[in-house]
Amino acid sequence: MQEEPALTHAGGMDEARQQRTDTARIVTLGIIALAVAMGIGRFAFTPLLPLMLRDGGLSAATGAEWAAANYFGYLVGALTAARFASRPQQALRWALIGVAVTTLAVAGLGGPLGLKYGGAALRFASGVFSAWALVCASSWCLAELARRGAAPLGAWVFMGVGVGIAGAGSLSWLGGMQSAAWLWLELGLLSALGTWFVWRKLRLVSGRPCVAAGGVGSGAQARAHAGPAVAAVAAVAAAAATPRAPRRAHAALVVCYGSFGFGYIVPATFLPAMARQQVADPLLFGITWPLFGVAAALSVAAAARWLAAWPRQRVWALAQGAMALGTALPLLTQALWALAASALLVGGTFMVATMAGMQWAREQLPADPTPLLARMTVAFATGQILGPVLVRVLGDKQAAGWDAIAWAHVAASAVLALTAAWLAFARPAPAALST
Repeated sequence: MQEEPALTHAGGMDEARQQRTDTARIVTLGIIALAVAMGIGRFAFTPLLPLMLRDGGLSAATGAEWAAANYFGYLVGALTAARFASRPQQALRWALIGVAVTTLAVAGLGGPLGLKYGGAALRFASGVFSAWALVCASSWCLAELARRGAAPLGAWVFMGVGVGIAGAGSLSWLGGMQSAAWLWLELGLLSALGTWFVWRKLRLVSGRPCVAAGGVGSGAQARAHAGPAVAAVAAVAAAAATPRAPRRAHAALVVCYGSFGFGYIVPATFLPAMARQQVADPLLFGITWPLFGVAAALSVAAAARWLAAWPRQRVWALAQGAMALGTALPLLTQALWALAASALLVGGTFMVATMAGMQWAREQLPADPTPLLARMTVAFATGQILGPVLVRVLGDKQAAGWDAIAWAHVAASAVLALTAAWLAFARPAPAALST
């Protein structure tokens, strides 16, 4: 009789140990899934563009078309992702397979027509799959962490975006003496390896009973801890069924978020290509993209650690202003140090601006932020598409000594600086509306 409490205590320790293991596994799976979906599915083309230009397989205009197709696919994926709400684990598996297959297929493209149309089609499909993977991985991870009373760990999941960018960029940087086709193949194999790992480990934690420490376990509480990326894309699909707030009340906020999408995507697409114009050695020009990814990963942790008490509006203004400086630096000088600093400034702020913007939107409409989040997400995705489209429209012409990419940086710097100023001096949200 006296041994029963000891047995019960031992059983409780085993359950607690298992829960810690599951929690760590969930965060790891989320990081790997987002690294594959975003670092490869969405942004692998950025470090490979200058290498494809070097190999003569792609023109700058066709590269802009590939980028626009990928961003348009991402928008389509975001608009359709809500259909997977009831089965995120299953959809995540197939979305990651889609990322791996489309990445591998780019390595096999050949001929002018294949590169022009086949590449755009594959990048469009990859954008769709990456959006589905982002939504499903984030929603599943954040809900599982909240169910286990570990919702604050959800911020670490979003480090996967920067980890993936840094990983893909490092492979392209260190392996830059290879052909771009070989690097596409290697990135495809890397995404397949990540996909296999997620498939293998996902079943070990899916639906496992847990002790909801701190009382966090309900679906409503889990959704309350959902990250900005999940809330944004889910809001788009849900907005049609939700009563809409007056659009004019938050039009400036929507414009600011759309400007952010346009501003960050210009260097996020063309920064390594600009570096290649200054130095032909891939070990030198390729460093910009790994720096971008490292900055993106570390900035999420830094903002969670040191800026948690700051008003979200001020955090967003600071991030957008630093991003404007990052897009303007290559206009002052295209020395490699300036491009590296631009990568750090833009890479270190785009995830912070994403989180702060979505959090401030919730403060504006705490009862029902869905319509506002939906409008912001559509504006952001539209801005992303306009970046490479502007480069494509300007083409190969030069004006005042600047090419299309440089003029796109001019536009990005202007809109980012103006919106950062508005965010810095606009009246903050009333205290009664803050969350």
